[in-house]
This record gives sequence, C-alpha cells and structure tokens, in this order.
Amino acid sequence: MTDSTLLPELVSLAAARNPGAPALTYGKHTLSYGELEVAVNSFASGLISLGLQRGERVAIYLEKRFETVIASFGAPAAGGVFVPLNPLLKAEQVGYILRDCNVRVLVTSPERLPLLQEMLPACHDLRHIVMLDSAEPLAQIGTLNICFWGDLLAQSSTAGHRLIDTDMAGILYTSGSTGKPKGVVLSHRNMVAGAKSVACYLENHAGDTLLAALPLSFDAGFSQLTTAFHVGARVVLLNYLLPRDVIKSIEREKVTGLTAVPPLYIQLTQLNWPETITGHLRYFANTGGRMPGETLQALRQHLPQSRPFLMYGLTEAFRSTFLSPDEVERRPDSIGKAIPNAEILVLREDGSPCAPNEPGELVHRGVLVSMGYWNDPEKTAERYKPLPSHAPGREAGLVLPEIAVFSGDTVRADEDGFLYFIGRRDEMMKTSGYRVSPTEVEEILYATRMVGECIAFGVDNDRLGQAIQVIATPPNDSVLDIAALLTECRARMPAYMVPAGIEVQNGPLPRNPNGKIDRKTLSTAWLEKYSA
Repeated sequence: MTDSTLLPELVSLAAARNPGAPALTYGKHTLSYGELEVAVNSFASGLISLGLQRGERVAIYLEKRFETVIASFGAPAAGGVFVPLNPLLKAEQVGYILRDCNVRVLVTSPERLPLLQEMLPACHDLRHIVMLDSAEPLAQIGTLNICFWGDLLAQSSTAGHRLIDTDMAGILYTSGSTGKPKGVVLSHRNMVAGAKSVACYLENHAGDTLLAALPLSFDAGFSQLTTAFHVGARVVLLNYLLPRDVIKSIEREKVTGLTAVPPLYIQLTQLNWPETITGHLRYFANTGGRMPGETLQALRQHLPQSRPFLMYGLTEAFRSTFLSPDEVERRPDSIGKAIPNAEILVLREDGSPCAPNEPGELVHRGVLVSMGYWNDPEKTAERYKPLPSHAPGREAGLVLPEIAVFSGDTVRADEDGFLYFIGRRDEMMKTSGYRVSPTEVEEILYATRMVGECIAFGVDNDRLGQAIQVIATPPNDSVLDIAALLTECRARMPAYMVPAGIEVQNGPLPRNPNGKIDRKTLSTAWLEKYSA
C-alpha cells in the first residue's frame, strides 16, 4: 500500500519512505520515523496483551511529549480508540470523560496519577493504568492493574484487530455552549482525509518543521501531527508557559509552519520578533475564531515573507474553509472557501441555498463529517442532519440520506463565493432589535489598539432586549481609559452596537482547554457578580 487509509499508516508509510527522517522533537531529543513506528507498534502490542478489544477507548492524560504521540497512534494501531485529555483539565473533568466514553485504559504520569486517585474508583469501565516510567514503586488503586510504560512496550509483538477506514479512531472532547463537554467521534477516514486536505493547501512537504503549540486534544492541535506525518515532515512538541517561549522555539527549531488561535496571536504581536524568523517561517495559520484585523496586520509587519492562512473549522467536521494568502489583501475579513475534498453550503432554515450576501447557516458536507457525538443521540440529531433533497449535490434519484454538519454558525457568501463569518447562533446578541455578533464588537475594539484582550456578551435588559457588555484588559500592562475607548466606539460603531458597559481586568483573560478566551466563564462570572 502506498497511500494511508488508517491513522497509524501515516507513520508507517512515512517510515517506509525514509526511516531515518526526523519525525518528532521534544526538548533536546528527536525521534526518527523508524523509531516512532517501532514505538507505536510496541505500544499497540502492549495494549493487545492487556486484552484491549476492538473499539475500546484508551485515554491519554499527559502534556505534549513523545509518549503522548506514541499512545495516540498506538491505540488505533491496536484497533482501539484514542481519547486525548487536555492536560489542563482537573480531576472532575477527567473523571467525567473517562466515565462518559467508558475508557478501558488510562495512560498518565506519576505526577498526574495522584490527582486522579479519588475519582478513579467511580470509573467502572477502567481496568488498566499505564504509567510513565518512574523509580517510585507502584501504589495499588482498588482493583486496577497498574503497569509501567517500559514494561508494556517490552511485550512480544502482536497484531492488532482488523479495521477499516470507517471505524472509530479517536474521540475529541469539545466544550459545548451549555452543559458538559461533548465527545466528537472521528473515524480513520475523517482523520486521514483531513491530513491530506490540509497538507494540500498548505503545500506541506518533507522538509517542513511544524510547531505543535496547540493542545493535542484540540482538533487543530492534533492536525499538526497528522498533516506532518502524511508528508514526512518534523513536528516540534512545545508546552509553553509564556508566549515568548513560542517565538524562541520558532527561532531555535527553524519552524516553517505555525498554527495557533487568535488569543495567542494577539499576545505574540505584542512581543519582539527576531528578523530572521520570517526567512524560514513559510506560513502562519489561524484557527479557532476570527483573527482581528489589527492582529493580522501586526503579524504581517513582523513576518513580511511569511504567508498568512486564515482558516475556519469545527471539531465536528475538522476543517471547513481557508482563505488563500493571495486573497488576504483584498478580503481580510473572509474565511475563504471550502478546503479540498469538502463542500460548504450556506442554507436558509428551510434548507434552500441562500442568495449572495444573504446570511444563512454554514453546512459542511463530505468525507470530513465526523461520526457524531459519543452516546448523545439528542445533541447529535441537533447538529448532524440529512441534507435536504434539494440541496446542492443531491439529486432526486438518490435514496439514501447524506448526513452533513449544520454548524450553528451564521455566514454569508459574496458574489464570488467567498465566505464571511457573522457569528454563532448561540452567542448572537439581540439589542435594540438588531442581531449583533460578539466577534464584530471585539474586532472593532481591537482596531482601536486601546485594549489588550477583550470579549463581548449580551446581558438581558428591559429596554434594549440585551445590553452589550465588554470585559477587556489594558494593552501591554498600561492603563485602559474607558471613557476614551467608549468615545472611539461611538465613532466606529452604530449606536446600537456601542457597549453599555466595559469592565477592566488584568490580563491575560482565562482560556478554555482549547486556548480560546473563555467567553462563557467570563460572562457567567460577571452575571453572578452583578445579579447578587
């Protein structure tokens, strides 16, 4: 076989092409593709020796390191399903996920295991804990079997369960607008097709070095691995404490591709960039929300030779659109067009296509549409729906339904087919009879250059319907002049969009596990504070 159909084949085929090529760098150490393939297969054999059955879940609760990647590809190689847990999650959140998807094996470290001890007995499907090697003796936890990483990888070689590309490969948990996190189930086909599509438009190649700055539990973070492995490139694993650590890694490792979320880019633009970086950083890509225009402009000043890719995606369909760097000057506010091997529709509520510039719901069809939410038929039915018979691409003679992802995001397409994000339906604010997107307010606030970070949200108001409230940080630890900022808002916004209140907080603002500014937590805390 010369082309990948299963997730672990991204590694094995790269190893077959060039076993000595560097695959992963962590700190001062690098694993070749040949070494990575051996480790992945050894971990898979170890899971089989534990009795892992086809489709059973293997959770990974580690920071970014070699073992995290090996386990993520080794679990599917055994025929299981990997479940990456964001290392920022607390014990209660970890316990919820372990119970929700009936995890059978947990991979963690001696430092993290004590944090979980109290909640592990409630995880009734958990049978085995694989702990990273340590000189300390293993402490028993109930009836759980605990083994060391090295011992597991030393088991005799055993073939994994037979799989096809529509089988489950992983479950990524994403924060919902309400309630508990939802487990998005991804097939081998989803993940491999996504790797090929992204590598195509980013023009990745074996000489690339990609920086894994985002959490591997985030779809765009894990994509750095799959995209790189598809073409045989190198990935640098980074657990950064400060934004300047990202810049240092880009410079030290001669990184050629960086993908990050807007809050990180906002912080990076406030730092000094060595002039040499733009010579080797071939591109920088944005995901996880709209890039403020001022931030994009600042990045392009820092990186005049680097190509900007503005992307839009959702975990339920991995990645949906990108804006070619050639269009950034003409359409800096656009999220572009569909990525290769995907179709993006803008539909009315009745399922009919919207006219140019008419707002509608973004609907994603194609091979990247995931397998739904784990064990949640109600939420799955809300987001994953059959395409209407009259939708583009559906002919009357087709009998079987086609399931697409209805994103819940409002967009519009211009006359040339370029898409523009308007807002999420569950975040849209309605004030004075107008529907206002929080991101639209935030974009203007960033353009004033008077704030460091900001979020906007709606607060119930008898007169307005909702009043717009903003929480913002001062730029570069200076003072934020609220009166002056409101004057700028009035000059730049229609009257109905001007915030009714601006609260100043010291930065940085809190993030959710995927690195985005946590609008829900901030708005909930604000409401509790002022409704008391």
